[in-house]
Amino acid sequence: MKFHNSKLLWNGFLRESSSGSGSSNNVDSSRTPSSRQSQLDDVLGNLQADPGLRTRMIDYDANMRDDVRRSYLQKGPCQPRGHNFPITNMSGINRRFIPQWFDEFDWLEYSIFKDAAFCLYCYLFKTNFEQVSSKAFTGDRFKKWKKGRERFKMHVGPVESVHNKAREATTNLMNQNTYIETAVNKHSDQARKAYRTCLNASIKCTKFLLLQGLAFRCHDESVTSSNRENYLELLQFLADNDDKVREVVMENAPGNLKLLASCIKKEIVNSCALETLDAIMDGLKDRFFSILVDEARDVLVKEQMAMVLRYVDNKGHVIERFVGIQHITNTTSSSLNDAIDTFFSRNGLSISKLRGQGYDSASDMRSELNGLKTIILREQLCAYYVHCFVHQLQLALVALSKKNIDIASFFATANSVVNHVGASCKQCDLLRGQLQEELVITFENDCLITG
Repeated sequence: MKFHNSKLLWNGFLRESSSGSGSSNNVDSSRTPSSRQSQLDDVLGNLQADPGLRTRMIDYDANMRDDVRRSYLQKGPCQPRGHNFPITNMSGINRRFIPQWFDEFDWLEYSIFKDAAFCLYCYLFKTNFEQVSSKAFTGDRFKKWKKGRERFKMHVGPVESVHNKAREATTNLMNQNTYIETAVNKHSDQARKAYRTCLNASIKCTKFLLLQGLAFRCHDESVTSSNRENYLELLQFLADNDDKVREVVMENAPGNLKLLASCIKKEIVNSCALETLDAIMDGLKDRFFSILVDEARDVLVKEQMAMVLRYVDNKGHVIERFVGIQHITNTTSSSLNDAIDTFFSRNGLSISKLRGQGYDSASDMRSELNGLKTIILREQLCAYYVHCFVHQLQLALVALSKKNIDIASFFATANSVVNHVGASCKQCDLLRGQLQEELVITFENDCLITG
């Protein structure tokens, strides 16, 4: 199973297996890892070598600054030693940059474009520390070549100078022991395989429980509990019947890689939901479709809107797919319409492909003035409204029973019998025994009761 949001496999591994490294990353959850990596690759592939033409470090996305810094440090400072440095007349004396300065100051960079000197360390990390009035060697060019060596030493300054803080930050960044990707790479192939096996076992349990519509947790999941409920008991069952799974799950898994936390379970469930929804959308493609919408309160007294997509596939079969339940603050037509618009935009559906809408007879649904039906028809004239046939049948039966005395009496009697018998186990047993006796007598007399 591939994940719609594959951060579960990557970030989950980083978060749990490297929890003690002290590293943390702010990840934009609205983007997939593949898109973030593609953007990072594009940025790193277009880094400007000339320090006079570089993008300011503060202008890079915060999540990729360390990667940019690391790339510049791996390439080293820009030191074009073979360049023909131009001569500038300063106060009647011809002066120019001296390439031997590169040998004395490893941080020193030279911009051919600006004919100026820059500091690599300060460019990368100066914004992380206290801002100083001078921007020389970073934003502003430095090209006062008179007493250049003395000026460079002044830039370095004492131990607590901004330059030395930037140098220390550089050392820490390039220290392989603090680089989280290196920490992950240090895990052996065996450790990665063990993590994947543990994750796959968790996914299997999740898929089974979702398919059967069963609860995951209970009030007591401790090791002393006689029944730890569905998820843990199913995972234990897999471990008991598969040696490879048993070696990497439950008590045999590292303390930070058990994948038993509720947040991990929710991530797997959400991934399954997204994969299912993606499969539905792949089946729908760019076909015309209709929507069926209804709302009701759940056990927590929250209004929930359920939506079904209905379309015809290539074989002419009518397909109906339940696509989810969404909490809504109220059941006004505008709120329902906003929820539908949000669902359409999130899943790439176009209202121009909408050809039908089906609801019950509630006023906020089918009102001719401001009902949901009318709001959608104003935007898409081809989205014809069809009253829900189930609700129509129910209304027809109610109206018919009220008009016919015999039918009304029958339903009233049936309702009373069901309520009377269903409320007592003793009454159910008596009725069941009476029917059994009647059937036995009927079979013995070889006479079937009809009608």
